[in-house]
Amino acid sequence: MNKTTLVIMAAGMGSRFGKGIKQLEHVGPGGEILMDYSIYDAVRAGFDDVLVIIRRDIEDEFRKLIGDRIAKKVKLSYVYQEMDNIPEGFEVPAGRAKPWGTGHAILSCLGHINNPFAVINADDYYGTGSFKAVHDFLANADENEGKYCMAGFVLGNTLSDHGTVTRGICVHDEEMFLSKVNESFKLKKEGDIVTGENEFGEPLTAGLDDLCSMNLWGLMPGFMDYLNEKFVDFLKDEKLDPLKKEYLLPSIVDNMIRDGLITVEVLPVNDKWFGLTYAEDKPMVVEKLNEMIENGVYPVKLWD
Repeated sequence: MNKTTLVIMAAGMGSRFGKGIKQLEHVGPGGEILMDYSIYDAVRAGFDDVLVIIRRDIEDEFRKLIGDRIAKKVKLSYVYQEMDNIPEGFEVPAGRAKPWGTGHAILSCLGHINNPFAVINADDYYGTGSFKAVHDFLANADENEGKYCMAGFVLGNTLSDHGTVTRGICVHDEEMFLSKVNESFKLKKEGDIVTGENEFGEPLTAGLDDLCSMNLWGLMPGFMDYLNEKFVDFLKDEKLDPLKKEYLLPSIVDNMIRDGLITVEVLPVNDKWFGLTYAEDKPMVVEKLNEMIENGVYPVKLWD
């Protein structure tokens, strides 16, 4: 059985959240942040260690709030996503304000990942079943067969009551192998359907029961080599706006599927996603966590 690593992307800027650092927002009764619950669930599912991608400017606060406490219970390490972490011969364009997206974030882990690994966002709640499904897939996979996985969430379970959201809607075959992730924007519930825009700004509709990606991926160590190689091509691409373009994990996986390098099995999960997209989401997050504590899903003091 393979050892498995959980990689947490915690370096995002959170522009829609407003003031404060949403990754570090207290939501549990003991001052826990959402990442506490993800790590707790991952460890229960069987993950062996945790690697967190952070920004240097939040390192001290992160260690104070969660790192030093959890490190006593879990094997925990850090890497840093920095905008100037780019290959030799390239420069950060003048006026570029933020790093290069989720693919670039994972590149920060180059040289630090030796096991099959899962990737999650720091500011999302995924649920116990999601981590168990992905862990079991990774623990039993052959690293050399090119078999990856993704937790597929029910789209209607991932919408916010406080604004529109961006989701990757999954296209898959009858055997649940992923064909493509369609990045979809401005998604909101309207009656019995979901409306929004596709990547070209055109209107789209989707079903509430459609599966979508919440960036809970199960990947193999060899993914890092591909990610590193294709980042050079991404930086060279002059068709994209150098100040805004992003090297996105779903697009990278799509390319690997299209080129026949991997298969990605969609693992349907029934956990109800919630997260801190907007500041107005916080009371709902606190309420849902308290309900689960009352129902015995989590202890009141998570790490005691």
